[in-house]
Amino acid sequence: MSADAGPERIGVTGHIHLTGDTEVLVADALRAELHRIGDRPVRGVTCLAGGTDQIFARTVLDLGGTYEVILPARDYRDAVIAPGQRASFDELLDRAVAVVHTGHDRSGTAAFVAANRELVRRVQRLVAVWDGEPGCHAASTDRTIERARRRGIPVSVLWPAGARRTQPGAH
Repeated sequence: MSADAGPERIGVTGHIHLTGDTEVLVADALRAELHRIGDRPVRGVTCLAGGTDQIFARTVLDLGGTYEVILPARDYRDAVIAPGQRASFDELLDRAVAVVHTGHDRSGTAAFVAANRELVRRVQRLVAVWDGEPGCHAASTDRTIERARRRGIPVSVLWPAGARRTQPGAH
């Protein structure tokens, strides 16, 4: 990218349900990866889901970058974001430099696939926080990685030593 082309657009995909200790490990790994990619602030692209996406948004801000959000559906906040996480979601959404809607009204696989496709379409690079386990639906992390690779987009897969996922609903 030339110096006047603006910041590199880096998308994120990854697991939602992470242990508290893993969230710290992931933040450190994302910070290190963004430094490895370049010394200029980036333009992140995220769907702002819990876990990886929100950690990424905060890391991008901490490093002086900006991010845009792709909302999968109009009901995404209320249908998907846990009540205890909505204040954090709202704060991060307010700090986005752009918010893009997929056009879907209701959250679900079709909306999530559309959001992931839009994310991949907008980025020059993808960072994935993924434990290597295949997903069970069309919008899973591994499918987003595959889509990016098919388009020739460089993908960095991060899964820090000691990282663990929780089960949905686990605290």
